[in-house]
Amino acid sequence: QVRLVESGGGLVQAGESLRLSCAASGVIFSRYTIQWHRQAPGKQRELVAGITNIGTTTYADSVKDRFTISRDDAENTGYLQMNSLRPEDTAIYYCKLLHPRGSSYWGQGTQVTVSS
Repeated sequence: QVRLVESGGGLVQAGESLRLSCAASGVIFSRYTIQWHRQAPGKQRELVAGITNIGTTTYADSVKDRFTISRDDAENTGYLQMNSLRPEDTAIYYCKLLHPRGSSYWGQGTQVTVSS
């Protein structure tokens, strides 16, 4: 059974940092692309960052130079380091795993709230 557990969300002030974690079980983690998505109230879910199984990274323009995605395949965990947080980063953040053959899995989400 595949399980993704996100952690690390919370309430911070603008300018502060958070690191989100996505711990996976039940999959061969190293084969998957990891993505972080977020959904703010009243808005569609959007892709924030991704990292492939070979370490290629992509970022939404809104988070470039502030967020860093990484992975530790030995620990079956993905990370999203978020620096210089802004109130507009407030959202529920979701981890997603994508296999090259098409299967995908979502985590339950973790709330990030940035106060001004």
